[in-house]
Amino acid sequence: MYHGRFKGTHYEVGYKWGQLLDKHGKKLDFCPTFDLTEEKYEFANQCLKEYEKYFPEISDEIRGIAEGNKVPVKTLQTILFSMYCFEFDNKCTCFAISKDDEIIFGRNSDFLVSLEKLYMNCIYHLNGSYSFNANTTAYVQMEDGVNEHGFSTGLTFVYPKLRKPGLNAGMLIRYLLEKCKTTEDAIKELHRLPIASAQTITMADLNGHIAVVECNPENIVVIRPEPKEHFVATANNFNSMDMKQYRNPDIDDWSSDERYFTAYNALKNNKDSYSVKLADDILSGKYGFMCQYNRKTNADTVWSVIYDLKRKQIWRVEGNPSRKRFKEDLRMKIH
Repeated sequence: MYHGRFKGTHYEVGYKWGQLLDKHGKKLDFCPTFDLTEEKYEFANQCLKEYEKYFPEISDEIRGIAEGNKVPVKTLQTILFSMYCFEFDNKCTCFAISKDDEIIFGRNSDFLVSLEKLYMNCIYHLNGSYSFNANTTAYVQMEDGVNEHGFSTGLTFVYPKLRKPGLNAGMLIRYLLEKCKTTEDAIKELHRLPIASAQTITMADLNGHIAVVECNPENIVVIRPEPKEHFVATANNFNSMDMKQYRNPDIDDWSSDERYFTAYNALKNNKDSYSVKLADDILSGKYGFMCQYNRKTNADTVWSVIYDLKRKQIWRVEGNPSRKRFKEDLRMKIH
């Protein structure tokens, strides 16, 4: 896992990073996981209008990367704006806990073994935005993270039945980390922003407010803890009644429902044991199938995170948590 630190304006951090890659002979003019088709170029061009209206800073960062890396900006826009909207092999499990003295966010990121050396942990200190520590299988877009105010969030990809010009899953996570202090702030923003892809977004804040938002270009459903429960959980499918119509049962979702019920049942049946240790045990597969992939199939859990918001600690495994141990990341303070 690469570790990147980015400080300055969005354009400056983009240009410096693109230039650094260029100096090392690395070009960003292709995508290793999907082909760049005319349909995707056209869709990205339609999305650009929404980014320039709702998140112009990210357009500046992408332009900076393109100019520093000496590649066409349209190519980068097509890669980054169409991601999650057509197809994607990213699979994950998320949950959040809020009870008494514990506020915990947990997430496994499951992806392709063949690309695991390219994944990034990023710390951003951007002018006019909240600082954050986040992780990604790509760049610019983020998949989970926590910001300086203790707001944590992460996505799970849902294979799309429809798409619409707007912000995709990874860009939504990036936006929320930069702009939101609380779960309620983030929910309001998701109702305001144009959404391009299908996903769930789990969130937790220092106030103990937790939620899963299931959303796509047509609908948004906010899932809070059930009565007398203190957790939410999700994987790579919609579970609310209003969103089940958007499921794709014929798609290989890497045992999404099994992972969801592993997390759900473990949290439901261990409500007196909520702790970082319990989160670690769930994510490492001690309560059922979660990360026990056969790497020979090119699938594995490639990182795992636990954000302990009460103690303001960041824990991460760079690899599969059933084989490696969580280590604390002390490089960014949560206020």
